[in-house]
Amino acid sequence: MKSHEGGTAQAWAALGGAGGLADRVGYGGASGLADGPLPVRELARAAVGVCALAAAELAAVRAGGRAQDLAPLVVDEGAVATAFVSERHLLVEGRTPVSFAPLSGFWRARDGWVRTHANYPHHEDALVRVLGAGTPEGVAAEISRRAAVEVQEAVYAAGGLAVAVAPEFGAPQPLVDITRSGARGRHLGPGAGPSSPPLDGVRVLDLTRVIAGPVATRTLGLLGADVLRIDAPGLAESDDAYADTGFGKRSALLDLGTAADRSVFEGLLDAADVVVTGYRPGALERYGLGERELLARRPGLVVAQLCAWGRQGAWSGRRGFDSLVQAGYGISAAYGDERGPGVLPAQALDHGTGYLMAAGVLRALADGGGRSMRFSLAGTASWLVRDLPATAMATAGAPARDYRPEPWLRETQSGYGRLRYAASPLGVGARGDGAWSVGPSRWGTDRPVWL
Repeated sequence: MKSHEGGTAQAWAALGGAGGLADRVGYGGASGLADGPLPVRELARAAVGVCALAAAELAAVRAGGRAQDLAPLVVDEGAVATAFVSERHLLVEGRTPVSFAPLSGFWRARDGWVRTHANYPHHEDALVRVLGAGTPEGVAAEISRRAAVEVQEAVYAAGGLAVAVAPEFGAPQPLVDITRSGARGRHLGPGAGPSSPPLDGVRVLDLTRVIAGPVATRTLGLLGADVLRIDAPGLAESDDAYADTGFGKRSALLDLGTAADRSVFEGLLDAADVVVTGYRPGALERYGLGERELLARRPGLVVAQLCAWGRQGAWSGRRGFDSLVQAGYGISAAYGDERGPGVLPAQALDHGTGYLMAAGVLRALADGGGRSMRFSLAGTASWLVRDLPATAMATAGAPARDYRPEPWLRETQSGYGRLRYAASPLGVGARGDGAWSVGPSRWGTDRPVWL
């Protein structure tokens, strides 16, 4: 087992954890993640490590013990590597999902490169309208005639997603911003039994989409929380995306613009302990559901917020995904070669931020609640390119030769049929092996009620 404090200690301190506890986390096993020019393995294992530590801390607090008395924890790096590419391991009735649509990717512009994201129909439609082309060949031809920033701004103005590939790393961003309300949440006390999971009886309202936020909430579900995801009925989620990230939760549809659905939502909110959001700044404020409104209404609530580009700067209100932040933050250029920009060996900004968010929620509950935490993909990117120790891993470069994902793959039935999926790297769950008790239901088909 290798023990290392670098990234784990950094993340634990950023989340407000007590000094000295980070050294309780050790790592073993063969990693399947390659590093390249940036310490991706360190990001991945540190994010999972602090999540495991925060879960153990909360369990100890609820049992009446002291966090300082925690036994050492060991996180398996093979499990981490497998979970960080969970979407690649997913099989739905034996079928391999398509990760990126044909119009998503890198395109050479007149003066550089552009990264597009067209996985969702409304984003694809906007891209096609701007470029006047709907095939990969047509998109390539049209972008090649334009400046990269011109494409970026025109597509964004039309409601689509395109980012000019930045040649240098973006401005520094905090890994997390924490604001405490000064109030305490509901006293949790011991769980229902001596072997109850740390989040037994905790209610989590999930207002997230795609990967990072859903990774956080599926982790909270694995740890025993009652997680209820709420989406608007007019903005469908990809079946394959939900088949991967819908574990550990239920999914219901509510239109907050109608009085009846808003009343149902208000009732759910009044009984929630945690709210996790994944919309760009300002989006939920239109409904009176921004962090200030939520904490004014429920001072003891735990609010974990996620956005793409951070809460400050010209891009703070923009939509974004992991692949776009890699491009706009300079990571794609760092991983590029003579053929063009490159990518991280995993969607590590998404997955890493997801585990950090889950860790933040666990830590907040252990401290008594009453706080808002702001995470962003750009903040995780900043941590990766600036703060994580590049020499932390003894074997940087290619994945370990003895890494195999099979020990960390599970199968279960779901609303989408038989699924093969990546187990949680926390090594807990229904069977104690990172497996969830049941597979995900179909998106949007559950009732909007607490269990």
